[in-house]
Amino acid sequence: MVRGPVEVHLGSAGFARIRGRDDSPVSGTEGMDAKTRYPLLSRIDSPKDLRRFPASLLEALAAELRDYLITTVSQCGGHFAAGLGVVELAVALHYVFDTPEDRLVWDVGHQAYPHKVLTGRRDLLAGIRKEGGLSGFPKRSESPYDAFGVGHAGTSVSAALAMALAARAQGVRRRAVAVIGDGALTAGMAFEALDHAGEAGADLLVILNDNRMSISPNVGALSNYLTRVLSGRLFGNVKEGGKRILERVPPIRELARRAEEHVKGMVSPGTLFEELGFDYYGPIDGHDLPTVVATLEHLAVRRGPRFLHVVTRKGKGYVPAEEDPVRYHGVGSFDPAVGLPHGDSNRTPAYTEVFGAWLCDMAERDERLVGITPAMREGSGLVEFADRFPERYYDVGIAEQHSVTLAAGLACEGLKPVVAIYSTFLQRAYDQLIHDVAIQDLPVLFAIDRAGVVGPDGPTHAGSFDLSYLRCVPNLIVMAPSDEDECRQMLYTGFLHPGPAAVRYPRGRGPGVEPRQAMTALDLGRGEMRRRGRGVAILAFGSPLAAALEAGEELDATVANMRFVKPLDEELVLQLAAGHELLVTVEDNAVAGGAGSAVNDCFAAHRLCVPVLNLGLPDRFLDHDTREGLLAACGLHRDGILAAIRERHRERAPAHRLQAR
Repeated sequence: MVRGPVEVHLGSAGFARIRGRDDSPVSGTEGMDAKTRYPLLSRIDSPKDLRRFPASLLEALAAELRDYLITTVSQCGGHFAAGLGVVELAVALHYVFDTPEDRLVWDVGHQAYPHKVLTGRRDLLAGIRKEGGLSGFPKRSESPYDAFGVGHAGTSVSAALAMALAARAQGVRRRAVAVIGDGALTAGMAFEALDHAGEAGADLLVILNDNRMSISPNVGALSNYLTRVLSGRLFGNVKEGGKRILERVPPIRELARRAEEHVKGMVSPGTLFEELGFDYYGPIDGHDLPTVVATLEHLAVRRGPRFLHVVTRKGKGYVPAEEDPVRYHGVGSFDPAVGLPHGDSNRTPAYTEVFGAWLCDMAERDERLVGITPAMREGSGLVEFADRFPERYYDVGIAEQHSVTLAAGLACEGLKPVVAIYSTFLQRAYDQLIHDVAIQDLPVLFAIDRAGVVGPDGPTHAGSFDLSYLRCVPNLIVMAPSDEDECRQMLYTGFLHPGPAAVRYPRGRGPGVEPRQAMTALDLGRGEMRRRGRGVAILAFGSPLAAALEAGEELDATVANMRFVKPLDEELVLQLAAGHELLVTVEDNAVAGGAGSAVNDCFAAHRLCVPVLNLGLPDRFLDHDTREGLLAACGLHRDGILAAIRERHRERAPAHRLQAR
């Protein structure tokens, strides 16, 4: 038990340690309750409690919060490094602003864990990203402190600007703050919003959380000092008063404007944001809590568009995450004293790894191949390609639209672009896919990762709609592999195709089919029979094939691996319809407009009335859970397929026809 006054220090490994009078460290929770280990944090059930603290306790509170995040997320998994980097910023924002009345919008939301802890969800953090638990991102239905639901980058400035404009229209003095990272700032949408905000003169504070730039101690101290002076009331009043005086003397006004620009050029990198109509402040050290609080207090009473540049460090307070923030971006459970475990080499590769290996192999064969990613090098499996073929690798930042049009332009010049992109992010570039690639029938291959349900990231990251929104695009070939080897062969097939092609594959690992080194092009629009049975024919599109085969064994049903969503193997579909009482389509995609709808359209075009059961994702957004849990909840596992077929059969025919063998 720790007795007497409590101090919080950062240990050598980056953990917050509580020390008593005898200076003996107490690590872990053994023999300690939460109030003992976190004497300040345990008193905060809402930001109102935080705002009652004297400023002198905020740094100790931040240390407790950082320790709580390290301890809890290392046990439950989740986004890790980003949240550690904004502990001080989260504390300062809720300390200065009257949230939730003042609107606080976090971009993307990876960094929002400290925000969740401070806004009444401390004791729920251990269940984050699990079924029935907290969302991994800000979510309006979860808390009034989550002013805007997010998951994709670049939306915060637009949303916060709208809230500022709404406050102005309603005649209320309500403040709006957007926190955007330097990575998210590469999104074109963010600059569109900044341009509009400056032109509209909105009462908006945009905070750039810059966690890539480092500031030496001397420059950081000078910058902090200058920002505190430039953001202060006295300077603001003098500046505004001086403007009114100089308006009457145009030559002197112009001289003053030029002088101001030269001074800013020497001490501030904010010229761009000034040109967009913002008052720029910074950069300041985002881990210097007193400076962050003082600066926010000054800026909170200012009006108009303001831009604060805050420099932070991802993984702050946990050394392994500071040194490798990419690896510690999203984590499973691990021992914080040891760090993340190394990967298991004795396993079949995940689909992302299959793509990465194929890309390098294909690049060796064809020097025309170029790889493009919108800021997802690691997530999309491009690390080795980027290292081996740097002159043929393009990371365009969080700019999905640009990535697709860039691919189109490269294809016009005789190159063979491969766009590696998540299904949910391709939605942002749908117009470019149609307008710039498909209409011109250009040979661009889309390697679409995270198709179907993705699990803990929830509905913002689900790839539930790509078959639906791709199937209707002319000139586009759409393929769905059922295993790892088929994925490799489909990528090869799509690369050889003289027009646009897409291969969509799920997150994680498949059924464990080792990819062959040899590459063989598949016949376009041709599926394959995987099992011959009677009564029922199951048409599987992509990864649900394994579950379909298990159900087929139970029912003695025919099972086909359809492979192609477009062009559909109509010959196989019609053949199966002629020899079976019921056709069942199974896909890891929304039923509406998906692969099953393609089969329905085939029958309609041939004027056939065929009993069809379409199984897929329901017409609602699915909450976060494991991928396996979501598939089971949607009936896309063995038992779910069996239950759906038997229920349909009971509606149409005597039950004895479909009894298990």
